[in-house]
Amino acid sequence: FQEQIDKFMNGETNDEDLIAAYTATQNYLAQLVAAKRANPTDDVLSELTDSDLSDEELQGISLILLAAGFDTTANMLSLGTFALLQNPEQLAALRADPGLIDRAVEELLRYLSVAKSFMRTALVDVEVGGQTIEAGTTVVLSYNTANRDPERFTDPHVLDLGRQDGAHLAFGHGIHLCLGQQLARIEMRVALSALLDRFPTLRLAVPAEEVGLRPETADIYGVKNLPVTWDK
Repeated sequence: FQEQIDKFMNGETNDEDLIAAYTATQNYLAQLVAAKRANPTDDVLSELTDSDLSDEELQGISLILLAAGFDTTANMLSLGTFALLQNPEQLAALRADPGLIDRAVEELLRYLSVAKSFMRTALVDVEVGGQTIEAGTTVVLSYNTANRDPERFTDPHVLDLGRQDGAHLAFGHGIHLCLGQQLARIEMRVALSALLDRFPTLRLAVPAEEVGLRPETADIYGVKNLPVTWDK
């Protein structure tokens, strides 16, 4: 499943391989749904099988939950580590005060915003920045641009783990607010804290410009690889 979803998300897969990945994923999910219907276990999908949802609907829900549940968080963890290693003064502040982790996670989410943009359709006429968006018009919202808005954030292009000036849009907003946002926060707090605690001398093994990044066309931004080293 992870290999197939990476083909969806990496921004470099050709159309033929995308179709093959989609087919393989749907086949996997069909088997998963059938297995959960036959032998329910203590998990979300098993509970959903005890509903009026069809197999196709369960497959669709599973695809969204599973794909969004690991690719975004995995890339936030790797990009967050990359960002900290590139900002040694911020990394040192976090090492010196582990209690800073909650604020650090929020700042990394603002600073990185791996889910860059989404399309939304206006239900009524609305004015934004002096521009009228008519009902029925579809617009592209750039979350990473909003999270670097100089009218909202002081020094928006600076990673500042002590930042106090407000909430970000990394998880969306309103009725579209990410349903997994609290799980993602917990995963980042636990993983980054454990990583820094276990490897106190962690550092990049290559120059920062040599770290492989996903292309800007990728739905979810991230690193292809992050070579690191540490003192044994």
